Amino acid sequence: MDLFNSYNFIGCESNFNESEIVIFGAPFDGTCSFRPGSRFAGYRIRIESYGLETYSPYLDKDLEDKKIYDSGDLELPFGNKEKSLELIYEYTKHILDNDKKPFMIGGEHLVSLSPIKALHEKYPDLIILHFDAHTDLREDYMGEKLSHATVIKRAWDLVGDNKIYQFGIRSGLREEFKWSDKGHTYLNKFDTSTLKEVIKIIKDKPVYVTIDLDILDPSIFPGTGTPEPGGITFKEMMDSIKLMSELNIVGADVVELAPDYDPTGVSTAVACKVIRELMLCL
Repeated sequence: MDLFNSYNFIGCESNFNESEIVIFGAPFDGTCSFRPGSRFAGYRIRIESYGLETYSPYLDKDLEDKKIYDSGDLELPFGNKEKSLELIYEYTKHILDNDKKPFMIGGEHLVSLSPIKALHEKYPDLIILHFDAHTDLREDYMGEKLSHATVIKRAWDLVGDNKIYQFGIRSGLREEFKWSDKGHTYLNKFDTSTLKEVIKIIKDKPVYVTIDLDILDPSIFPGTGTPEPGGITFKEMMDSIKLMSELNIVGADVVELAPDYDPTGVSTAVACKVIRELMLCL
């Protein structure tokens, strides 16, 4: 498997064999429908992570107390989404076959489909927690079934009803909301207010967490391909992650930072902190 790495995320300096968690980047944005650029997220996140401390006062945990290996970014073929998804799936399987937990940095949201597929094969009762501004429940987008706008529908094809919980959703087709309302997914519009109740339902089941950073309001996080006004605050994001620290999280991803749309670097700094906190929950 070809990977490129010139920097590690701060505090993630273990080797593969001794690691408990493996970070890898999936620099693909080939189906982006508005503003591309999320392929550059992994590289920029690793550099900017050195503005953080390894210690989290939110969780009272430290990355240095964990064994985490940062394998760098996968080398994915431009314009070939099927091959890219296959390579991401194969690397996730490699991580799981070695009894480690995968943590992926996107890339656009379509890349989440591959680790979900690999984890569902290992954990048939897998639960997905989806944080996003958008439903991502279209059957197809402009005739394409594999798209960042269809990724959660494709995940549903794998896991079925009562397995996907969506939070922060404030944008999508009417048909997507109606489809969810039929009991196919649990959809918490606008915020994460029901997360505590959902966690009581999930209990100790294996959980995959996927965070599309555009769940955050653009005033906090403008550096994304599809900014959507009306998002949650950074504090709400931190409170949600803290709640999830109680769960049996078996894998996770953070996607949709497009760093060049925020020249201040604030969006990248926000992404780094979300990643640090979520990693400490695994």
